[in-house]
Parts: sequence; structure tokens; C-alpha cells
Amino acid sequence: MRALLKILVALAVIAGAAFWFLTEPQPVEFSRVQQLITMRSDAARGEQVFWAGGCASCHAAAGAEGDARLVLSGGVRLKSDFGTFVAPNISPDPVAGIGNWTIAEFANAMLAGVAPDGGHYYPSFPYGSYSRMSDADIADLYAFLNTLPPSGVASAPHELAFPFSVRRLVGGWKLLYFNAAPRVTLASADAVLARGQYLVEGPGHCGECHTPRDLIGGFRSGEWLAGAPNPEGEGIIPNITPGGSDISGWSAGDIATYLETGFTPDFDTVGGSMVEVVRNLAHLPASDREAIAAYLKAIPARPNGYSAAN
Repeated sequence: MRALLKILVALAVIAGAAFWFLTEPQPVEFSRVQQLITMRSDAARGEQVFWAGGCASCHAAAGAEGDARLVLSGGVRLKSDFGTFVAPNISPDPVAGIGNWTIAEFANAMLAGVAPDGGHYYPSFPYGSYSRMSDADIADLYAFLNTLPPSGVASAPHELAFPFSVRRLVGGWKLLYFNAAPRVTLASADAVLARGQYLVEGPGHCGECHTPRDLIGGFRSGEWLAGAPNPEGEGIIPNITPGGSDISGWSAGDIATYLETGFTPDFDTVGGSMVEVVRNLAHLPASDREAIAAYLKAIPARPNGYSAAN
């Protein structure tokens, strides 16, 4: 019995060591960081990346309007089955915000979900999508964020119960779900479709709401953009593939117009969290909204990723 106990203890130690090793945060490759450090950035282009990425929707104070949307003091609460995540201050304040971050630290956060202290960020910060962003867009966004007003408002902690409060477990989630591969394979190499794919799968992070998830928060395989239950309450997030019942009858022009004005083809108006998305996308050039629309018409059709009861 004593020998068996020793074997079980040894196996437990080995398993724990293996878990610790496999869940180690993996920062961006050194060579890529070096390239970012030497890259010339453009804050004006970074503003377009800022709106495409929807940064103000989570990091501006709730209810902010006008120029106040550029004060990224954080505080927006994101409810989920795992607890409530609270968006942090990402203003250029050197104490309360990210004003002291280097471009390397910013890139690690955006592309790898790794914090300056070396720990994991929770994927409520959608680095699962931002990991597809180009180095130029990362550098430009970093430059733009540093032009914004600083805010001294301290970031509030997330409200998560055990075991979700253990950040190391995010490493296991990353092993299962985190990669920068394209979400779908398109039949055409058309430049407009490629731009739309980049915006939707990368900075636009559309799939973070529109794709159904499994019990531990990963995207359900083969259901990209098929719609999902609203994680913040009643209702659903629509299926935006050509196979769903939500926007399948819309033309690409209808989609592009909606993304700019918030008006549907039957003159209904945008509602819910999509209001913020339209406010952001209205800042983009028309060609970007047209590219998003073209991509949404070209992706594989999927049945609704939610039940009629939702």
C-alpha cells in the first residue's frame, strides 16, 4: 500500500509539473518584437485601427459620448457564465493606465494575451482575434493610444469565483483554442475579400459575440458566426452567415449601409450592443465596410448556432 501511495504521489507531481510547463504564458517571438520596435508608426492610421477594433466600446466609461469616448478609463462590466469581467484603464496614464508600457508589452498583450507581469490575460480581452492583426496595425494603434487623454481612474478587479479566478488555467484554454489561423478558407483570393476577412476575424473580433461557445468558452467547431445566446442576458446574437435566418436576405450593399447608418433594409434601427459597433465602424472608410459585407456574403453558410428557446 505504501509503495502504491508513493507511485500515486509521484504521478501527481509529474502531472502538476507537466501542467505548469504546458500552461506557461508564451510571449510574442523575440524577432517579431524586434521588428515592431524598429517599425515606423503612424498615429493617424492607428485611429482607424482603434475604431475597427472597437476599443472605446469596452474601455471608455459607460455612457460616454463625443470626445469622452477617447478617455479610456475602463469600467465597462462584461457578464458571463464565469463571472463578471471589468474592462481596465488603457489610457496613457503612467500609473492607472498603460502609459509606461513598451511596444513589446503592448504587442504581447494584443497578440499573445500575456500581461507585462508575465501572466495570462483572460480571453474576455479578445486577443484570440487580435492575434491575427498585422505588425503595422499593432504599431500604429500603440502610437494612437499614446495621443489620447490620460485618466487616473484605477482599474477595478474582475469578479470571478474559484476556479475561474486562477489565471494559470487560462494557459489550458489557450492550448485548446488559441491560434492565429484563418477562421474560414475562402474560395477566392480577391483583395476585397481578404481585407474583409482581416477586419472581421482580426481587429473587428466579430466572432467573439456571433459565434457559439462550448462549456469552457471556446468557439464551437464549424459554427463560425452562426449566432449565439446573448451572454449578458435574454435574446440572441444573430447568425450573420448566408445560411441563417437573420441577414441571409440582405445584399452586400444592405450590410454595408447597416454598418454605417444602423438602418436595416426594412428601415428598422440597430439595437443592443450592436449600436456601439455601428458607431465605431461608421468611422472607417466605405471600402472597409464594403469589404466586411463582401466577406460575410462569401463565408460558408451555417444553421443558427442557438436554439429557438433562446
